[in-house]
Amino acid sequence: MPDYSDTTIAILGVGLMGGSMGLAVRERLGVERVVGYGRTARTLQQAVDVGAITDKAGSIAEAVRDADICFIATPVRTILEVTRAALEASASDCIISDMGSTKSSLMKALDSTGEKRFIGGHPVCGSETAGVANAREDLFEKATYFLTPGRGVDPSNYERLHGLLAGIGALPTAIDPDAHDRIMALVSHMPHVLANTAVNQVGGVNLDGREALLSAGPSFRDMTRVAGSNPQVWTDIFMENRSWLGEVLKEHGENIRRITEALERGDEDYIRQMVIDAAVNHNRMLEAEHLAPSDLFVVKVPVPDRPGVLSDVTVALGNAGINIDDLVFHRISVDQGGVLSLVVSGGETGDRAVSVLKEMGYDAVSVPYSSAEAG
Repeated sequence: MPDYSDTTIAILGVGLMGGSMGLAVRERLGVERVVGYGRTARTLQQAVDVGAITDKAGSIAEAVRDADICFIATPVRTILEVTRAALEASASDCIISDMGSTKSSLMKALDSTGEKRFIGGHPVCGSETAGVANAREDLFEKATYFLTPGRGVDPSNYERLHGLLAGIGALPTAIDPDAHDRIMALVSHMPHVLANTAVNQVGGVNLDGREALLSAGPSFRDMTRVAGSNPQVWTDIFMENRSWLGEVLKEHGENIRRITEALERGDEDYIRQMVIDAAVNHNRMLEAEHLAPSDLFVVKVPVPDRPGVLSDVTVALGNAGINIDDLVFHRISVDQGGVLSLVVSGGETGDRAVSVLKEMGYDAVSVPYSSAEAG
């Protein structure tokens, strides 16, 4: 693992996510300097007290002045503005990434210069509790960490960020920004909407002097665990992703309509099959969380040295469900391009990656990690 002790990390927004990133890079990678910037002096002092940052900055420019990597963990509606300020004030080799849960509009707003250094990011993890006081160094452990590299991204910047995230225990994977936002609408934003509406529906029911909400059991509590989470944060997220969220809620509404009609006509077969299908899908989700580790393989891909190559390759593999454990780009020359080496788990995964890449026109091969190291 690279030596990160001399790396300076800037964190803009030192709440739960930003604070956890600070703790993770300090405790897991040995980063000695983490500079934080926040909205209030009190929050910054809390971040120092819990060990999330080592230095307080009075402005974005001060925070990123000496930074090698900058993480933006501010509310989603402020990320673009903060990103532009960080790009302007930081050094030309400083990597900038955000931690927000919407990506499409952000990535579309970047120009080619911004795409070179900015890589969209979203760790799929969190907590019902907010604030830096609840930050944890293990928050990102085994969590999918989506990355949305622009077509103009510098491969070495992507490599450095990917390596750091893997080093703190996350599972970085590239994804197209629009695909990211649609998936998040399904698996994150819609559940929050449903939890809030369910609590509000039950909260308004009083039968014979008994409040229905006070009779709720474990199943209702589990389903509505995220209800009432930070109102401003989630209002911003819903509005930023309102197009995709609106679509998936319409689809959900159709599913509810079908179930309602099945109940009205007494269709037990339909209801039973719904529960059976849900059990199958739920088990698939749980099994994916407990996949056994496999031997490592290296997928070697000769690529031209042109904008968009890294984004195309990593996003295509991410869309195919192939997780990249590590990657290195060896540049040969502008004319000859270079070789992208992607580390994946298992020979079958390596073969699938080769198949995906060959369909894209790349002459990829997969070899055991030990053989690649020896070579």
